[in-house]
This record gives sequence, C-alpha cells and structure tokens, in this order.
Amino acid sequence: MDNAILLTHIDMIHTTKMGKERIRKNIKTDANDVVEYCRKKILDRSCVIYKRGKNWYCEVDNIRITVNSFSYTIITAHTIK
Repeated sequence: MDNAILLTHIDMIHTTKMGKERIRKNIKTDANDVVEYCRKKILDRSCVIYKRGKNWYCEVDNIRITVNSFSYTIITAHTIK
C-alpha cells in the first residue's frame, strides 16, 4: 500500500507557523498542538489516505489534511462538505 510510506514517516510530519494558524482556522480546532492533532487523525484506522501528484490527502471525520509527499509538511486542512 502506498499509504504505508506516509505512515512510516509519521514522525516527520510538520508544518510552518502560518500553517498552524491556517489549519486551526480552517478546521475550527482549539488543539494546542495542531501537528499532533493531525498526526492522530492520519493514524486513525478509518482515515482514507491517497496520493495525488505531489501531495498526500488524508480524509477522516469530515476533515481533509493535505501533506506534501517530499517534505512531509502539512500544507493545509479543510472540513469536507
């Protein structure tokens, strides 16, 4: 499975300061550590992970988390409508 690559590198997932604020605003979370919040969502057994182009997309609990497949940077997260 391709998603095993992302799960193997779960500890490398990070984001920028601006990314943290964007994620917090977009998914309306008050989590102190949004990176850890996203990691837990990605590790959830019901999370659907797929790769399209240069990004991984992780969908769980009506949230889509976008992770760059080269740098493992969380680019953004959005609620799925």
